[in-house]
Amino acid sequence: MPRAVDGTRRKNRRKKILKQAKGYWGSRSKLFRTAKDAIAKAHAYAYRDRKRRKRDFRSLWIARISAAVRNEGMTYSHFIHGLQKSGIEINRKVLSNLAIEDAAAFKALVDKTKEALGE
Repeated sequence: MPRAVDGTRRKNRRKKILKQAKGYWGSRSKLFRTAKDAIAKAHAYAYRDRKRRKRDFRSLWIARISAAVRNEGMTYSHFIHGLQKSGIEINRKVLSNLAIEDAAAFKALVDKTKEALGE
């Protein structure tokens, strides 16, 4: 009786891993064992960085808003506090976009916050 070998399942599993590793450098795209390790690491980084991206963008928006507000003679924290006091609910992404694309509208917001703070 011939010996049973885990042929197609094994080949398909390995082919799937090597297909995912396509484009990796050197043996990471050619050899199963190193490709498997590289794929595991890549998936871990991808998962981590999907969470990280949200943090990175928020800090970018805050830096942009802070720079725009300083041009108006105010600090970021005072500006956000003034927005809360005046009841304006705009997220940081939109504020950042306003600061870049529509300086007049952003200045109007700064004036409203100064008014709410009593400056």
